[in-house]
Amino acid sequence: MAEQDDASKTEEPSARKLASARSEGHVAQSQEIRNWMVLLAGAAGLLLMAPWMSRNVTAISTRFIETPDTFAVDLEHLRVVFVGVLLDLGLVMAPLMGLLMVMAVVSSIGQFGFLYAPKKIYPKLVNISPTSGVKRMISMRALIEFLKGLVKIAVVAAIAFGVTLPLIRDIAVVADMELMDSLHRIHAIAIRLTLGTLAAMTVIAGIDFLYQKFAFMRDQRMSRQEVREENRQSDGDPQVKARIRRIRMERARRRMMAAVPGADVVITNPTHFAVALRYDMGSMQAPKLVAKGADHVARRIREIAEENDVPIVENPPIARALYATVELDEEIPPEHYKAVAEIIGYVMRLRGELPSK
Repeated sequence: MAEQDDASKTEEPSARKLASARSEGHVAQSQEIRNWMVLLAGAAGLLLMAPWMSRNVTAISTRFIETPDTFAVDLEHLRVVFVGVLLDLGLVMAPLMGLLMVMAVVSSIGQFGFLYAPKKIYPKLVNISPTSGVKRMISMRALIEFLKGLVKIAVVAAIAFGVTLPLIRDIAVVADMELMDSLHRIHAIAIRLTLGTLAAMTVIAGIDFLYQKFAFMRDQRMSRQEVREENRQSDGDPQVKARIRRIRMERARRRMMAAVPGADVVITNPTHFAVALRYDMGSMQAPKLVAKGADHVARRIREIAEENDVPIVENPPIARALYATVELDEEIPPEHYKAVAEIIGYVMRLRGELPSK
């Protein structure tokens, strides 16, 4: 059943789906990137901080080596000495530990930015369900993570072996060196081992980052039904939208028809198109189109005009041109001034508002 559901998810995730997943704390992230960043910080610490740290560790340990007889051996004094040593070592290690913590945070922010998702920490029954736990353990993702871990261990082990093999003789004689010489030698060996491991982890982290991106987008895919449902929620039900559109058109038509009795003239095709114009010489620069329609709407405009004694003039070219180029409540364009002026003048002469020619 789950395989069928996955097979039906063929559509790329929408921005809304990705935003919803992010709000719940589900983002593409690679644990290997975090490991790589921490390892990089460790390598930087070895290169930059190790000499300073070794000097401080040497200074702390020298007190016990050079003057062991000055330390009391009762439990109270030993406790004080032990706490003091821990504090001193903590101060020495603090810069490196702080760098590692900062890099761990930066690795997460670098992958998916700042993320506040309290839903991620809410307890869920599915997380404590034995059945769900077993499913997660035997899932394909768990298998891939297991194989990836084996490959990572094998690669890092091979790198470590290849780097340290030429240094086995040096490691054997470290115990016979002076303290500072042995620390310097261990430092050099650790740097080589870390750089080799870092090179391998760079490749592993890059591949894992691309895979995690791919796997996340694959898991967020949507079925066509989910896409339709999301569109319905975002844009509204198509049937409701169509009904609202019809209601709006009907209201606009009623307002348009209500304006016909106040028109000065209706110009017709004579049967297919009708446009109603109103003109007030005192307040308008040009006649305004107050109603227009085709076929049965044009017929209704003519009927209302006849019922209200609005003059009807047949002029097919002007009727078609005004219907196609002028919207409701817009003035006619200048290229039609002359033709419309003749029609308006004709109507005004019929009403006796202008003298006859």
